[in-house]
Amino acid sequence: MLGVVIGASACAQGTAEQQAVPGVEVLLADSAHLVRGRRVGLITNQTGVDAAGTNDVERLVAAGVNLTALFSPEHGSRGTLDEAVIGHSVDSATGLPIYSLYGEVRAPAPAMLQGLDVLLVDLQDIGARTYTFVSTMLLAMEAAGRAGVPVVVLDRPNPIGGDLVQGPMLDTAYVSDVGMLPVPLRHGMTSGELALLGRAVLGYDVELTVVPVAGWRRSHWFDATGLPWVRPSPSMPDLESASHYPGIVLFEATNVSVGRGTSLAFQVIAAPWLDAAAVSGRAGAVPGVALTDTVIRPVAPPDNKYDATSIPAVRLRVTNRATYDPVRMAVRLLFALRDVHGDSLVVRPRTLDERAGSDRLRRALEAGASADSVWRSWAGELETFRGMRERYLVYR
Repeated sequence: MLGVVIGASACAQGTAEQQAVPGVEVLLADSAHLVRGRRVGLITNQTGVDAAGTNDVERLVAAGVNLTALFSPEHGSRGTLDEAVIGHSVDSATGLPIYSLYGEVRAPAPAMLQGLDVLLVDLQDIGARTYTFVSTMLLAMEAAGRAGVPVVVLDRPNPIGGDLVQGPMLDTAYVSDVGMLPVPLRHGMTSGELALLGRAVLGYDVELTVVPVAGWRRSHWFDATGLPWVRPSPSMPDLESASHYPGIVLFEATNVSVGRGTSLAFQVIAAPWLDAAAVSGRAGAVPGVALTDTVIRPVAPPDNKYDATSIPAVRLRVTNRATYDPVRMAVRLLFALRDVHGDSLVVRPRTLDERAGSDRLRRALEAGASADSVWRSWAGELETFRGMRERYLVYR
């Protein structure tokens, strides 16, 4: 059994001109029986809002839902924290406990689930395997299944669309909190679809229901939904950053800045020793993206790279979403840095392997291979993945 999808036919309708309706609104309009008369837990953060920007807690309480516990992922309930360990807290509006799932525990402990009749999950994913919100959801599903608590995922759009799948697959030997599922770096799925896939692939014994986004199609990017953009994390300022994130995230494993601490997070690569023009020239052209030289000055960057230092940078701008492969561009830039700057580039091996999903990319980098030979090596596994994911897709 894959799990139950509520109102799947409704989400297959609609046009790009029609505003999408997030899962929390579909729940209250069409599927309130899932929470009526039940003690409800909710995993969410600042991204859990309706189409008007009202947060889930306010909406659910106003609708008479008996919320009894809240849970927060990385960056906390308000999405403002960039800390390795986040503690528990209390919701000032309701007095409810907020259990952090990015601190001493990464999944709800049995005591936190005690007394709950259902656990809701409403988190805005970014469309890349390395975002920890999906891991938080999966670990919560596992814990809830053990406790006999049903899980309901209130789905949201994939901000960078659901058509394209790109980048290397995860080898399960490299499972971590930045990748638990055998999917590519850009998976083209929503949180609800990943929950269905994860339940099957990981063998979780949990009662799972997905409440879909009404009016969303796979071809829709976030700016076609009519929904308000809420930063999923402090370093994800806008859709442009999200567009590059599946590739530029690889540079988190290096001594190269990705623009954290600036308004261009994940839209640049930068370092004091970087020759931007030489690196751009060596990387060459990739369809759908333009490279330019610039300078950034990170201020209190959470990755502690080059604080208060003006450093040269290569900036990326999407010119054609349909043809752009951010992972291909990032790998070209990474290999260009190797060729142009040699030992100035420092790579943390395990960190890169976890983000790439295996050690293959790193070994190719070390062996002097060409970037596009690595990119071409992913084609077969991506085709296999496209076929595999079909049974878990909610939207067309």
